[in-house]
Amino acid sequence: MATVALSSIAKAFGPTKVLGGVDLDIADGEFLTLVGPSGCGKSTLIRIIAGLEHQDGGSVAIGGNSVDHLRPHERRVAMVFQSYALYPHMSVRANIALPLMMARLKLWQRLPLLKLLSGQRRKAMAGIETDVDAVAAQLQLGHLLDRKPAQLSGGQRQRVALGRAMVRSPDVFLMDEPLSNLDAKLRVHMRTELAELHKRLGATFIYVTHDQVEAMTMSDRVAMMDSGEILQLGTPSQLYEKPASLKVAQFIGSPAINLLPATVGAAGRLELFGRPMALSVALAPGQPVTLGIRSEALTLVHGEQAGAGRAWFSARLRRKENLGSEYILHFDLAGRDAPGVTMRASPAVAACVNEAAEVTLGFDEAASHIFDAEGDRLEPRGQGGASVVPLRA
Repeated sequence: MATVALSSIAKAFGPTKVLGGVDLDIADGEFLTLVGPSGCGKSTLIRIIAGLEHQDGGSVAIGGNSVDHLRPHERRVAMVFQSYALYPHMSVRANIALPLMMARLKLWQRLPLLKLLSGQRRKAMAGIETDVDAVAAQLQLGHLLDRKPAQLSGGQRQRVALGRAMVRSPDVFLMDEPLSNLDAKLRVHMRTELAELHKRLGATFIYVTHDQVEAMTMSDRVAMMDSGEILQLGTPSQLYEKPASLKVAQFIGSPAINLLPATVGAAGRLELFGRPMALSVALAPGQPVTLGIRSEALTLVHGEQAGAGRAWFSARLRRKENLGSEYILHFDLAGRDAPGVTMRASPAVAACVNEAAEVTLGFDEAASHIFDAEGDRLEPRGQGGASVVPLRA
């Protein structure tokens, strides 16, 4: 297997800058996901690694060796596309075998008449058949080898595309949004299959997606991209629990993080809706900041106990979203120039509040994320004070 090293990768299409000097080191056997909104440059970056696009600047190294001068088929990488890219007139067996036939057979051995007379071809094809059968067994495709792509489900077609990549025994697997064409239930199933496949193969996986759920559930590390740059690189937990910027915080997490406007008061102490908090930051008084609060960090609190906590505010329930095992409660902040907030709640807690009812929401200040006016993360200088008392189910 192999490491992948990207050094100062730059790319532009005409006047449009797509990548602005990306540096990234990927460990041998790592599952790394490039995640970000559409147009952020993640697909261009993976195509440069594959050799399908040529960078304007910088270099790509695989296994410690530069591959800038190598054509795609010489780089020992295999790419799985969003569209599967299967040949509709060929069987599953022929689709999986195709890259091996191109690599192991000479051009004349592929000709319609001469190929039947070649003993060398028959020997090579026997080896190809063995390799195809082995890959099909791993992906549970053995019973589908004689079918055409049109006779397969979306998940089966995706496994065929994976099999065609696997059969080459590449050092690096490159996957460009391979699950985006599947329905929601099948995407969940295929996420599990991909994660298990990575463990079995022990290969280096570089995965591109705009779906933060895929990035969080499958990856060893996640590189969050925007505008051709990597905003943050870390484990899924690091991006979720300690986002480096407001952009990262807003993109990672579902429901999206709640954002509350706050200001810096005397001695750097934060004020939320005019009430002082225990948190303080190294900013001058009067400067605006944004508090990010995850939906699971919010709790309902008894009105008479609201003053005991330093972080609380009033809200009015707009809608309950029933997800079965839990609810997402949507609140408006009545009379305030701020967006609404969402809160995760058990069915028992959700039953305690009716739509249009005004309630008090609170949160532990230690669970908040602080961002300055430019959207960069701020670390608090100190924490203190009692947490609010949650409403018990």
